[in-house]
Amino acid sequence: MNRATAKRLIERYFRQLTEGCGNSNCTNEFCASSSTCQPLDNNAAAAKALDLFKVNAKLCDYYPSVESRSEENSHLGDKMSAEEFSDVHYLTEHTVCRILSVCEEEGNYSALVRVIGRIFSNAEALMKSFQKEESGATKNLNSLKSKEEEKQSDQSSEKKVSSSASSPDETPNGIPNSFEPTVDIDAVRRVYDKLLSIDQVESALVNALIYLTPNVELDLEYLDVYETNPDYLNIFIIVMENSNLHSPEYLEVALPLFCKAMSKLPLTALTRLSQLWSTFGLLHVRRMMETFQQLITFTVVSNEYGTENLVNDDETVVAATKCLKVVFYASILGGKVDVEHNEEDDEDSESDELTLHELLGEDRLYKKGPRVDPLEKELGVRPIDSVKPLIPFEDFINESVNEVIEMDKDFTFFKVNAETKFSFQSCPFILSVITKNQGLYYDNRIRMYSERRLTALYSMVQGQQPNPYLKLKVRRDHIIDDALVRLEMISMENPSDLKKQLYVEFEGEQGVDEGGVSKEFFQLVLEEIFNLDIGMFTYDNDTKLFWFNSSSLENEAQYTLIGIVLGLAIYNNCILDVHFPMVVYRKLMGKKGTFLDLSDSHPVLYQSLKEVLEYTGSLEEDMMLTFQISHTDLFGNPILYDLKEKGDQIPVTKENRQEFVHLYADYILNKSVESQFKAFKKGFLMVTNESPLKYLFRPEEVELLICGSRKLDFEALEKTTEYDGGYTKDSQIIKDFWEIIHSFGEEQKRLFLQFTTGTDRAPVGGLGKLKMIIAKNGSDSDRLPTSHTCFNALLLPEYSSKEKLKERLLKAITYAKGFGML
Repeated sequence: MNRATAKRLIERYFRQLTEGCGNSNCTNEFCASSSTCQPLDNNAAAAKALDLFKVNAKLCDYYPSVESRSEENSHLGDKMSAEEFSDVHYLTEHTVCRILSVCEEEGNYSALVRVIGRIFSNAEALMKSFQKEESGATKNLNSLKSKEEEKQSDQSSEKKVSSSASSPDETPNGIPNSFEPTVDIDAVRRVYDKLLSIDQVESALVNALIYLTPNVELDLEYLDVYETNPDYLNIFIIVMENSNLHSPEYLEVALPLFCKAMSKLPLTALTRLSQLWSTFGLLHVRRMMETFQQLITFTVVSNEYGTENLVNDDETVVAATKCLKVVFYASILGGKVDVEHNEEDDEDSESDELTLHELLGEDRLYKKGPRVDPLEKELGVRPIDSVKPLIPFEDFINESVNEVIEMDKDFTFFKVNAETKFSFQSCPFILSVITKNQGLYYDNRIRMYSERRLTALYSMVQGQQPNPYLKLKVRRDHIIDDALVRLEMISMENPSDLKKQLYVEFEGEQGVDEGGVSKEFFQLVLEEIFNLDIGMFTYDNDTKLFWFNSSSLENEAQYTLIGIVLGLAIYNNCILDVHFPMVVYRKLMGKKGTFLDLSDSHPVLYQSLKEVLEYTGSLEEDMMLTFQISHTDLFGNPILYDLKEKGDQIPVTKENRQEFVHLYADYILNKSVESQFKAFKKGFLMVTNESPLKYLFRPEEVELLICGSRKLDFEALEKTTEYDGGYTKDSQIIKDFWEIIHSFGEEQKRLFLQFTTGTDRAPVGGLGKLKMIIAKNGSDSDRLPTSHTCFNALLLPEYSSKEKLKERLLKAITYAKGFGML
């Protein structure tokens, strides 16, 4: 505890000994309001306060008055004058309106300012303000309900997907919510509407918040006031309804102090806040999100950060980020969620034996099992459960933080010092995919380094030659067989070898793998494994996407291989030219495919099923559908499948069509490809199971990691391109080249990128992160430009004219296929 905190607590003990708490029925022997307390002079009280502080003695709640509401309201008669407002010890909407009326009649708001300042600066008074009229015995029972009872209530309630309006007992999506606030939210909003138009009152609110929050922070941190009285949460509910919190008057001092106090709330209180805010609707949730974002941005741009002064150590930024997390989950809860339809995870059995990492003291750095956010666990909802949040996920990313964060330091805090240091990776919603990818890169590289150390240690003990890399020696004409045999052997004998840095060698070739050979290996494997003649995947010409072939004759090991390849691509920071629908990445992250996922994986089927759901006529007579469906196998033969037992005898009606659509989608996306996808996921997890991938990234971000971005900024690519063989950025042919590229349409630009790099997508961070080389390939000739896709190198002859350059380049990128032009 620091000196300032200790001083405040001692002062509170002193006031309690000399002035009391205001409760005439107080039983605390160390409170002047108690009949058992011995009167003390100031010197004796000061000494006694110090003694009470040392033993952490009980501190009373503050009771300004024990008058009832009816007694107070009786003072607010028609003849009330400004001098009588000293008896107001908490606020109601009626009280504020009467005071405001008197002040307007007198043309002087000083009395209102004094009352607002006094109530909003006193935790006890603010907590009792704006109470609902029907509170009472029921309120007390609800507020004292134990955490265990809440969990039992949550478990016994069915969680459903819904976007309808919420009842008091559930969030908008149907997730149970046992918290019912005692504050009249609508009354608070009406009062703020009246008060915030008066400048003097605005200043009083700012000053009151500055005075209030340090005491609230102390109460929460050292006195456990929320556990004693859950109504303490009312303070935060009331303050956050102030729509001016984002204004400059609050940003300097008041809001930072408030965020620090709010970040001290226990997990149960933060859970209740998130549940409550999720019922407020888009406008109010967005206002709160923008308030915290504004504070974070204002603080970051007002300071300079560096290696010695990390943004992680800025208390205001950290506190505001923690508060923003509450709003983030409120946005998820308030939108449309699906907490069902989860893939079953294959849990590895825990071994009692110590691992080598534990023996070396590295167990904290290589913890097994997925990290789970405590608030996420308490709420029972994850970001991946969100079908459509109130606020898009992208709006929670703070660019200012992403610009100043030192990811190497943040990674250390995330993996090793999580108990003592704040890591922004514990709030991944605020980070861009580029920043999170840096964290993943550090995690992957450290794991590679660790496996290298362990290999060296084993080789010393066993007297064998160390093998610090995941070495794959393959033949070009048997690449699938060689890779499959080698990776299958590794996965069975020593799966940890998959965590080593990949090193590929093509038999009979001299190339040294510095990244380029691995990239070519991935390209060759993908080209062969997605070959439609093999029959592992089906291809949709309209969507240009692949899907698992449910009647494939290939064994599961082939699907495991492609899963390992995807995992290795992420692990070794390679972009792959794969084209899967988003549901594949959702399933990899733990969600089953649902009807909505059919929209991009099987759009024709999705449209047909949507018409079934929306059809207003007689389904039985007009469509004559049953719960038996048919599809074709690899050879075009029809296959019949009953969605329910004796499905051919069950007609689809208006009453059961929702079930029919659900079972149909479940069969297509889950059951029909269960064995293929399970093998595919197994391979993927062999590489990524200990990675923070699932914790940090959403499915659409995982697709970005594997496949890159479809947003192409060729201006950024031009700035970062390097030249060789005699070309410079000022060479005439290079100037002509970029003019031609910028004049291309979107499709031609993608063809050029595919021709030069092996994929038509940009890496995470955009084309500016791509290191492309343009090298001179002789003088003017009729030869076409060529490329080395594994090195992102374009070999360009020095053509005699711009027209010839354009003609040769277009022909090269249009008719090039696979690796025939290498």
